[in-house]
Amino acid sequence: MSLQKEVMEQMKAAMKAKDTVALESLRALKSAFLLANTSGSDVALSEEDEIKIVQKLVKQRKDSAVLFQEQGRTDLADPELAQAKVLEQFLPEQMSEEELRNKITTIISETGASGMKDMGKVMGMASKQLAGKADGKAIATVVKDLLR
Repeated sequence: MSLQKEVMEQMKAAMKAKDTVALESLRALKSAFLLANTSGSDVALSEEDEIKIVQKLVKQRKDSAVLFQEQGRTDLADPELAQAKVLEQFLPEQMSEEELRNKITTIISETGASGMKDMGKVMGMASKQLAGKADGKAIATVVKDLLR
C-alpha cells in the first residue's frame, strides 16, 4: 500500500478514536503530499519522495520542540514531540550507529576518500544510499568522525 493511502487509513482510524494529536499530524502530512502532488509536475510522487516529505515534517516538529524547550515552553514542546512520534511510524526503520558506521566505512573505501577534502563525495553517496534509513545529521557526524 502506498504511503499516501496508508496515511488516509490512519486518518480514518484517528477520527474514529478521536485522537486529536494523530489526526492533526496526519492532516499535516496529507497536506504536504497534496502540495507536492500539485507542484506542477505530472509525475506522481515516488516512495522515496514520500519518505523525504515525512522526514522533513518530523525534523520540523523536532526542531520546533527543541526551540520551545530552550524557551521553557514544555506546554508547546510536548505536542510537537507527540506529532513527530506519530509521523515517524511512516519512516523505514532507522539504522543503528554501528550499522551506519559500517555502511559509511564501506562507502569511504569505495570512493577512495582519504581526508576531510573528500567529505562532499562521501556525503553524496551516503545520502543517496541511506536515504530514509538515517538522519542526514547522523550521517554527517559519522563521516566527519571517520575521515579525520
